[in-house]
Amino acid sequence: MSLVALDIALRSATVALLLALAVSLLRDFRGTLSGRLAVAFALGSVAHALTSHIGAPSPVSIWHAPLIAASTGNAVVFWLFCRALFDDGFVLRPWHGLVWLGVVAFSFVNCLWLAAAGNARIAVIAINLLALGFLVLAVGQTVASWSVDLVEGRRRLRLFIVTAAALYGGMNAMLQIWVSGSGAAAIADVANAAVLAAVVAAIACAMIHVDGAELFTPSPAGPVAQGPAAQDSAADHKLIEALMRLMADERIYRHDNLTIGVLAAKLKIPEYKLRRLINQRLGYRNFNVFLNNHRIEEVKAALADPAQAEVPVITIAMDAGFQSLGPFNRAFKATTGVTPSEYRRLKVPAA
Repeated sequence: MSLVALDIALRSATVALLLALAVSLLRDFRGTLSGRLAVAFALGSVAHALTSHIGAPSPVSIWHAPLIAASTGNAVVFWLFCRALFDDGFVLRPWHGLVWLGVVAFSFVNCLWLAAAGNARIAVIAINLLALGFLVLAVGQTVASWSVDLVEGRRRLRLFIVTAAALYGGMNAMLQIWVSGSGAAAIADVANAAVLAAVVAAIACAMIHVDGAELFTPSPAGPVAQGPAAQDSAADHKLIEALMRLMADERIYRHDNLTIGVLAAKLKIPEYKLRRLINQRLGYRNFNVFLNNHRIEEVKAALADPAQAEVPVITIAMDAGFQSLGPFNRAFKATTGVTPSEYRRLKVPAA
């Protein structure tokens, strides 16, 4: 089989798998933001599979340019997908759409005018450095939120999906920058298509064996309904009592940089067991949400206390363990539906 035929076969198989994956995700998870972004990412990956060539000829045809632009914009979709996947409270904003549109527009102009003007090498480097930038943001989101994720299955599968996609994206960009225009371009094309097909096949296989509710979150934050794994046991009951004593009596949530590892050491249990306990018994998916709910309960009590009516809100928030005003205000409003100042006015009317 020639390299060209092998390349076409690999791309065709990849497109078929991606379309099947998109249909499955749309059917089962269209009601969740992360599910919809996963569908968008799968479709954008179809555009990438159809258009990605190491050392693609210039000029680019008018029908080819929109697909290349959509493929480039998929790096933004991947970043947003990771945000939604790793942050249960993530909300898609209009400016996110503008970022995607800006990247797509830049890629389109790059294809039709910059590359055609004799700057093909510069155009390839610019586009791929832009894609790499969003891949770095996505990987950063993965690392930043990994330690506070309490859902074991979601932690494992999300890390696999994001790492595999990010590694392929990085490899593709490096090949485009370093191999484009060389004699190895044809071989690199097939290698690139083979790795993409392998990554997509692995993701599709993993999706078959995972509970989608672990990966795609139906609700943004706070405790969730407990499943069969949350059945009562005497040992777990004692651990929960010990955990609640640390929260209520020692107010350990006030400590700076409190991690789940530190909390597990206090309870003298393995970290994985504490994750499972907070997730399956108390119904939290995120460790920071668990801590913030305790902090907010303390803040609510202080704001409702007439004796503390003159104490600044920021002082109360910092005493409860929040590190800055912005995250506190967002967490408080997400929990109560009102700002801290509004809550105080409702609970302690002016004399």
